[in-house]
Amino acid sequence: MDAYGILQILIFAAAVLALTPVLGGFMARVYDGRARLFAPIERVLYRLCGIDPAREQNWVGYALSLLVLHLLAVLTLYGLQRLQGFLPLNPAGQGGVPPDLAFNTAISFSTNTNWQNYGGESTMSTLVQMAGLAVHNFLSAAAGISVAVALIRGFARRSARTIGNFYVDLTRTTLYLLLPICVVGALVLVWQGVPQNLNAHAEAATLEGSRQVIAQGPVASQMMIKHLGTNGGGFFNANAAHPYENPNGLVNLIHLVAIVAIGAGLTNTFGRMVGDTRQGWAILTAMGLLFLVGVLAAYGAEARGNPALGGMVNLEGKEVRFGIAASTLFAVVTTATSCGAVNAMHDSLLPLAGLVPMVNMLLGEVVVGGVGSGLYGILVFVLIAVFIAGLMVGRTPEYLGKKIEAREVKLAMLAILATPLGVLGLGGLAMITPAGLAGIAAAGPHGLSEVLYAFASAANNNGSAFGGLSGNSVFYNTALAVAMVIGRFGIIIPVLAIAGSMAAKKTVPSSAGTFPTHGGLFVALLVGVILVVGGLTYFPLLALGPVVEHLALAAGTLF
Repeated sequence: MDAYGILQILIFAAAVLALTPVLGGFMARVYDGRARLFAPIERVLYRLCGIDPAREQNWVGYALSLLVLHLLAVLTLYGLQRLQGFLPLNPAGQGGVPPDLAFNTAISFSTNTNWQNYGGESTMSTLVQMAGLAVHNFLSAAAGISVAVALIRGFARRSARTIGNFYVDLTRTTLYLLLPICVVGALVLVWQGVPQNLNAHAEAATLEGSRQVIAQGPVASQMMIKHLGTNGGGFFNANAAHPYENPNGLVNLIHLVAIVAIGAGLTNTFGRMVGDTRQGWAILTAMGLLFLVGVLAAYGAEARGNPALGGMVNLEGKEVRFGIAASTLFAVVTTATSCGAVNAMHDSLLPLAGLVPMVNMLLGEVVVGGVGSGLYGILVFVLIAVFIAGLMVGRTPEYLGKKIEAREVKLAMLAILATPLGVLGLGGLAMITPAGLAGIAAAGPHGLSEVLYAFASAANNNGSAFGGLSGNSVFYNTALAVAMVIGRFGIIIPVLAIAGSMAAKKTVPSSAGTFPTHGGLFVALLVGVILVVGGLTYFPLLALGPVVEHLALAAGTLF
């Protein structure tokens, strides 16, 4: 590690911390109904869609609205892909996407996973990129934020039957938050050289005399929402390593800050809406500690170099214009959230550096996490931590003045168990079936890491990959899509049930026996619970994968 690399990390962290109270305060005003700039547009949209904004929903109605909208979204995106060859704005004349790949992609973009078993510029037309993928980037991000806001209301309200209106939350998230930032951000990206056009693919002759096709299109608009909404699906196959998506260091920093900004800001929104900003800062502190350990571990492992090559710095799979620090920082940020965008090949990371992105995902992506999903994910762990603290002192656990009882703990455990079901269940199936084994490119522990990373990415709705796995097969397209559904809705439904349960509770006054949830002791307990749950669940796999590979690499064995 060097001073320049540390400086890049510090600049990124400072930018995020500066934006957190600004975005947090703004989002609190939006969801409290105090932001009224776009009220006339809101009213028109509600009238056109037949929505009564004053009519709130209980948690069941909120969940059903979300599920129905996502079902329609999946069917729409699937149809766009299958009919692509007959639709306009198809400059390269690309045909319809095969059924299993179209199914995987439709599920992927609707669940905020954005896993791509295809090359963007060689598979999807301009129309599908804009009207299909980019639109779903907004939808899935707004849905995740809406669920987080519904859960916040559950903690903030007293003796209430409702947790808000899903369609109102979705509209306000898109209209007040995502669209304005993306419009301004896309213009900045265009200024920095990111293309935004509807032109046909250009052709060029290389110095060797061969023909090269250079894809272009509405790149800047998709880049901004893919990072801001922690989506991650790239316009190009090389994702954020492509010079059109990520041409320089400034754009790289904009992408990094955009990935984390809303997730960090929502912790402040939480604190403001429950009436105690210290609670939000405590949660962000726990996230920050886990993130800091991860980024220093990954950066340190890559900077130390490859022991099999005499400690030579590992530049394999990285863009020289970014280097070691920016590449490892991006890898940690994109997996600490549910983004999945990459500016380097994760498959080329040294074993211990590759371990960090896997651990970030396997912890439930609560190290900031995706937009919305990070906050409601860590609040599930908060309930478990408070429950454990209550057991330690022999009294009913409380959080924000509300008693945490058997129903909430059971729902929290259901949410936590959803991800291991997708990772261990479907990942285990891949390791014992011929169709699953056929996709593994590397032998030994690295091959295990490829499969583990793929299902960790899918079940945590991340979307990044160890590029060595051949995922574009009927088996992987189907299995990964099922993992995405489990990882998304297997958590959202229990979380909304928790929101409904908490909203109905009365608050109780704090006493001398109340465990404070805004101090250092609680932060330490929360971090410990997250690490213990993740460690007990996945340690054997991590030990047989990246840990064994690191030990073998030190002995001179390569895979």
